[in-house]
Amino acid sequence: MDTTTTITPLGGDVYEIDTRMAGYSGITAGYLILSDRPCLVEPGTAGSAPVVRRALEELGVGPRDLATVVVTHIHLDHAGGVGDIAEMFPEAEVVVHEKGARHLASPERLMRSARMVYGDALDTLFGELRPTDAVRIRAVEETGVIDLGGGRRLESHYSPGHAKHHVGLVDSATGDLYVGDAAGIYIPETADVRPATPPPDFDLDTALASLRRFGDLGPQRLLFAHYGPVSEVEETLGRSAEELRIWVDTVRAAKDEGLDLDHAVAMVRERTDERYAITREGAELTAKYELLNDVESNVAGIMHALSRHA
Repeated sequence: MDTTTTITPLGGDVYEIDTRMAGYSGITAGYLILSDRPCLVEPGTAGSAPVVRRALEELGVGPRDLATVVVTHIHLDHAGGVGDIAEMFPEAEVVVHEKGARHLASPERLMRSARMVYGDALDTLFGELRPTDAVRIRAVEETGVIDLGGGRRLESHYSPGHAKHHVGLVDSATGDLYVGDAAGIYIPETADVRPATPPPDFDLDTALASLRRFGDLGPQRLLFAHYGPVSEVEETLGRSAEELRIWVDTVRAAKDEGLDLDHAVAMVRERTDERYAITREGAELTAKYELLNDVESNVAGIMHALSRHA
């Protein structure tokens, strides 16, 4: 596999690593905090593991130097490479929310579910999540603390709505907030913010509460796994909430009319396409982000949530 790396210094000893899901650039980012106790946030897919290892080597982090690997949640574009990275860096503790911990130790059920959704495409997109020794996993609950050394801390804050095992992470030194998917997808080429509402866990009220919690934390910058840093914190969190409401309102209207998934998808596209500059940027960019965050999956997640509440 090509392990060419793209590393971007973001200041404060933080480095963005393009983890290149399925070989694509610019849709999945991991972050290395090169503190006294180096910490990797969001290792990406199993296919990303060789890329991440090469990037850490280039940044001077050897196999026994990495102290911690943290995932915001256990979806395979974020955590699929945890088992591989744990083998490559045998001293690293793995930190995850308690609702996701057992799936990193015993990923069989998670992989079966993913295989049902993605079929053979699973191997190309994500690869196989390998188990991590349970003794190396530390589960956090409502809040948690990761020691970065020298008095620096990474604080986790439970933020469900996108997924029931989701946490946001605040760096005490920089004020950076690692938002995972709780604030949706940020598209750096166009500055669009789009929802991420896949089944089965999406819940609008919970997601909006998590966004309010993020705002209350007073971050200086948002670091998106998809994709990159954003300094317009209040504006971006507000846009994320707005988009969620629009998508859910549209799907609710479709559901109230008794329409099926395909019709609901068409209604969402009609209502939202003009909201996103990406739709005017050409087919290639659109296809890249549809691979990561397709409208049908988002609408299916919203329909599932509406049916659950009904």
